[in-house]
Amino acid sequence: MEILEKTDTLTRVRVNGREILLVGTAHVSHESVDQVRSVIASEEPERVCVELDERRFKSLREKSRYEDLDIYKIIKTGQGLFFLANLAMSAFQKKIGAGLDIKPGEDMRQAVETAIEHNIPYTLADRDIQVTLKRAWKLSSIGEKAKMVNSLIGSIVTKEEVSEEEIENLKKTNALDKMMNEMAEYLPSAKSAIIDERDLYLATKIYECRESRVLAVLGAGHVPGILRHFEAFEKAGKAENLASISDVPPKTRASKILPWLVPALFAAIVIIGFCRAGWDKSSDMLLTWVLVNGSLSALGSLLALAHPVTILVSFVAAPLTSLNPTIGVGIFAALVESVFRKPRVRDFENLSDDIMSFKGFFRNRITHILIVLFLSSVGSAIGTIIVFPYLLALLK
Repeated sequence: MEILEKTDTLTRVRVNGREILLVGTAHVSHESVDQVRSVIASEEPERVCVELDERRFKSLREKSRYEDLDIYKIIKTGQGLFFLANLAMSAFQKKIGAGLDIKPGEDMRQAVETAIEHNIPYTLADRDIQVTLKRAWKLSSIGEKAKMVNSLIGSIVTKEEVSEEEIENLKKTNALDKMMNEMAEYLPSAKSAIIDERDLYLATKIYECRESRVLAVLGAGHVPGILRHFEAFEKAGKAENLASISDVPPKTRASKILPWLVPALFAAIVIIGFCRAGWDKSSDMLLTWVLVNGSLSALGSLLALAHPVTILVSFVAAPLTSLNPTIGVGIFAALVESVFRKPRVRDFENLSDDIMSFKGFFRNRITHILIVLFLSSVGSAIGTIIVFPYLLALLK
């Protein structure tokens, strides 16, 4: 690999006899949008690659994308928490963009629009966002998952403003290195899925383009990793096989067994209690399980400002669903909440604006249902963890 040109935003390389120009952008930068437009027009590449997947590209082009949203299907298929995470990240990006009067992802949208305008074929070169989020979650430890949840909640409630100068600094190598190092320390597994794997995915998709002159538009943070992969590809004479990072990791045997340990342990404790002291001891244990697990799940629904019936359902369902790894109390709570507070047309129409504020998340019935799902699930999980010491104490 030969580097022909290198600035803060442009890196021109010759790889395997082809010329590839990497345009590093900040996703909420007016300067990046202008540069993308002008560079594509002046370079006239044979193909433009963009750091987008089909899902995000569609969301950028279709302003009314939420109007066809099936919230019930999302809940029933267990996608509620991932959809809530998507909304939280979208809200954070929109908050930054709002302060700079620019829509997040405008640089990528402009890249595609300019390519179409100049009759240049384009490639959406990024991995599906849902695969990335699910891999980041699956690969993370319990501690990292807690940090991710904390970060997502913080992104919703934060009022911190980012200056245009700070955004432009994100294109500079030293600032990027610092940011990547901080993320690697804070969330190493998530960083692997969100940054490292996507570096490989993007590099492979760009490298596999057959045209002799290719221009790629992507976040500046991906450029160093992509260059390393280009060099490795050239030495190997081929790009990587992406099969291993294109899907959500399958469950390991341990991860399949682990969810069943809770009901197995609970059953064992109750049986031992019955053998030692008869039904009275067992009934005390069952009552403790119901009160602790049900009360904390109901408290989660209460904190989410759920309907009274939803709170009651959370209390009743949590002790049962905690013993069934195939379904969670959050699904029951969310479905009941959606019956009593059915999303209105304006909730779908205003979703993009409502996610911009903490108050809006609770006001909009779509996001409110998802918050009920999340907090009732968290309450039940906490109850499941803390109830066992009480049960073991009853054995003495």
